[in-house]
Amino acid sequence: MTLKKFNFNVLGNDNFARAGVIETHRGNIQTPAFMPVGTQATVKACLIDDVINTGSEIILCNTYHLMIRPGVERIISAGGLHKFMNCKLPILTDSGGFQVWSLGKMRKISEAGVTFQSPINGDEKFMGPEESMEIQKFLNSDIAMIFDECTPYPATHEEANKSMHLSKDWAYRSKVTFDKNNENKNSLFGIIQGGMYPDLREDSLNELTKIGFDGYAIGGLSVGEPKKEMQEITSFIGPKMPKEKPRYLMGVGTPEDILNAIENGIDMFDCVMPTRNARNGMLFTSSGDVKLKNSQYKDDLSPIDSECECYTCQNFSKSYLHHLYKIGEMLVSRLNTIHNLHFYKTMMNEARNAIENNRFKSFKETFIKRRKVDE
Repeated sequence: MTLKKFNFNVLGNDNFARAGVIETHRGNIQTPAFMPVGTQATVKACLIDDVINTGSEIILCNTYHLMIRPGVERIISAGGLHKFMNCKLPILTDSGGFQVWSLGKMRKISEAGVTFQSPINGDEKFMGPEESMEIQKFLNSDIAMIFDECTPYPATHEEANKSMHLSKDWAYRSKVTFDKNNENKNSLFGIIQGGMYPDLREDSLNELTKIGFDGYAIGGLSVGEPKKEMQEITSFIGPKMPKEKPRYLMGVGTPEDILNAIENGIDMFDCVMPTRNARNGMLFTSSGDVKLKNSQYKDDLSPIDSECECYTCQNFSKSYLHHLYKIGEMLVSRLNTIHNLHFYKTMMNEARNAIENNRFKSFKETFIKRRKVDE
């Protein structure tokens, strides 16, 4: 069987905002797209069918965590990540660069890669660009990410420049290793680094485009910087990224952050926020956020969001969900997650429709105003 090669087409623009489609041999992804996070081969508290029923068309898993547990060999023996977790959707795998960076004193970075201690048993392990690409090849994810170093915040210009150049070298090595054996026709995205310095971000982008990737991501944001700085970097580098390739903002974020990034030309997003918040009783709605623990909901027989068509809103009240949350019933995590993921997917659908009809700016302003949430 001839596998369908990765492809991306922009189908509509509204200023910098774009509506498009990513084609993979496991299915198409309408953009703008939000990817539910399934770090360890599961979107927490959900069946994969729950995720599919929210309308999600791609999920994200993590190379580092899957290397630690259950181990690459076990996933290989199952026939790859899709078969291991029984997922028919396309999967994007993060390379593990951010996770090993976040280990702090438990890791040591060199030009070769990162030596670190397993957080499970303390064993010494090593991951560099070649190892990350090999693991992602065995996982057989539809979209792989280069191995990079996440520039810390805060960082001086000199520190950010050094980190960016290390990521550039790792990007080249990632590309060489990935291209050696890609019979599955999967794709590889580059990751733009450079901290909070626009000149370094542009240098990073220029170096990555010389190497050539199937898509480009903005990394190193949402790492503790003020939201204003995150938005400044996104608005600076987003429109400069190659127009014919997907643009991905990693690890961001709130509905308001996502809409602001779409306005600056970003196509793809991931964040743990909708699923983590769901497990903590925080629900997103078109008119603001609902905190289930609050006693005001104990007798509220209305759905979470009267405009929402998700399974949870069609079948259960705030009162019932408040009850489940207060008694610690695990079902509430599943029902809340279904709602939050559906909310994010609906927001993406509405954003896409607004772009196609050249009214994205007014849509965004109305959406944010109705939610009454501080940006």
